[in-house]
Amino acid sequence: MMKRILVILALLAIAGALFAWAGKKIYPDRWVYVSRSFGSDRDVEDIRKIARTASEHGLTGIVLAGMDRISLGTPAYYDRLKQVKEIADSDRLEIIPMGFGTGYGGAILSHDKNLAEGMLVKGALFVAGQTEARFRADSPARLLNGGLEKFSGNTVKHFSTQDQPGVKTFVDTHVFHSGKASLRIENFGGGKEEDVRLVQQIRVTPYRCYRVRAWVKTEGAAPASLFSIKAYTADHRDLSPFEPRLGATSDWTQVSTAFNSWYADRIDLNVGVFEGLAGKVWVDDVELEEVGLMNVIRRDGAPLEVRDDKTQTVYQEGRDFAAISDPLLDFKWAHEMPVIRLLPGGRIRSGTRLRVDYYHGTTIYNDQVSACPSEPKVYEIWKQQFPLIEKYLAPKRYFLSVDEVRLFNRCDRCRRRHMAASAILGETIKSLYGQIRAVNPTAEVLVWSDMFDPNHNSKSQYYLVDGAVTDTWEYLPKDVGVVCWWYEKRRESLEFFSSRGFKTIAGAYYDADDLTNPEGWLEALDAAPGAAGIMYTTWQDKYDLLAGFGDLVSRRP
Repeated sequence: MMKRILVILALLAIAGALFAWAGKKIYPDRWVYVSRSFGSDRDVEDIRKIARTASEHGLTGIVLAGMDRISLGTPAYYDRLKQVKEIADSDRLEIIPMGFGTGYGGAILSHDKNLAEGMLVKGALFVAGQTEARFRADSPARLLNGGLEKFSGNTVKHFSTQDQPGVKTFVDTHVFHSGKASLRIENFGGGKEEDVRLVQQIRVTPYRCYRVRAWVKTEGAAPASLFSIKAYTADHRDLSPFEPRLGATSDWTQVSTAFNSWYADRIDLNVGVFEGLAGKVWVDDVELEEVGLMNVIRRDGAPLEVRDDKTQTVYQEGRDFAAISDPLLDFKWAHEMPVIRLLPGGRIRSGTRLRVDYYHGTTIYNDQVSACPSEPKVYEIWKQQFPLIEKYLAPKRYFLSVDEVRLFNRCDRCRRRHMAASAILGETIKSLYGQIRAVNPTAEVLVWSDMFDPNHNSKSQYYLVDGAVTDTWEYLPKDVGVVCWWYEKRRESLEFFSSRGFKTIAGAYYDADDLTNPEGWLEALDAAPGAAGIMYTTWQDKYDLLAGFGDLVSRRP
């Protein structure tokens, strides 16, 4: 009897193991993400090592980023690209070229910076002198006690909100940039992200541009992006998504950002620690000022007008004033404002007050500059890339980087289309899909999930986009593969796209110190019909866990 029971238990154990094994799939698409500029032979050698590790540990492909600027390559660049193709072929790895987004518009802007998406400024005041007209602020915007010199105990005056004075925010009369005091922020985080801020409501003029600067010092601070300056509208829209990178311990450093007031006539200016984990931060000498023509962009879809404030006469570029541009067009806010050069024989007289309408670009967070998805030249540039990719890589698939598109539908070119924001995004995908199929009729096309996922970035209010980006998934061709990447919403995202018939792949790893992330993704993939693969995704160029990742995803269970 006991023997029979043991046999039954053994059979049950084997059945359970087989059932568990049957639920664990080895997915056909097992990729590693790589980004290199191919500016030196070192880039080729880096990929050689990555490819060898990937191949030896069961991966099947390399997602090669940056292919949307291949037309700018030199002969040496193309030679290196050929070598990479030979390496991939030797290691039996597919190359999936990646690029073609406007959210991170660097590739487009490397062709022409003026293709940046623009935000409208209306009626900026310039006053003419003898040879040039200079900007003059006429906004009601005033920041009170920006030097933080007025205080009572640990409470700074003229700010409507100060988080936990005497506990997490302190007036420091021993460490300061100038004057006699600064604000010290400490005792935050404790291993959890925390916000600790000063807040002051500021009157602004709609559709104007404002620069905010502050001096910051750190000690043992983490993460590097913890300090920020944010301008919130009454409906809680952040007009200045901004994250400077500061050293963990650094001396006084001036940080600069700017915001376009858009439709707002009042904003809440927030200065301090956001999502801070640890350390100390000192803030001093906060300044707010209206600025004009900084980061002005010039293209047909971003018109500029200079008119007489009194007579409304519209002056002509090339007749009354020289061509206007920002010679330091870097989409950051530390440089000087451009002036308007008056031309001899022009109609603008000294003392004339001018009103200028124009569009400017900006940087989001630390390095993201969005390109315009409506300018025809953007699509002309993209069209140049695909035949070259076919020539040098002959791929079976393309991966579109249409992700985190945080600024569009604001410039005149976008507005003249009279389309919903979601439709503009959808037409971008459709156009790219068509361009790919024109050069490779059988190519598979993949795209990041977030802008098409209601669990993620497909929402009614998204960063600086004018209009909702909802129901965007409806614009995706049905045979597009969707690469989901928000770990916390992995099950919801995979289910959403799988239930609508889309093939799904997991964008996993994300620079962690272990493989918990891909393990979680694999569990979610196993429950998702249509799941086809998983990718080792590193933004910090960390490949130490690549071998372990390959073993995990290719040798299950």
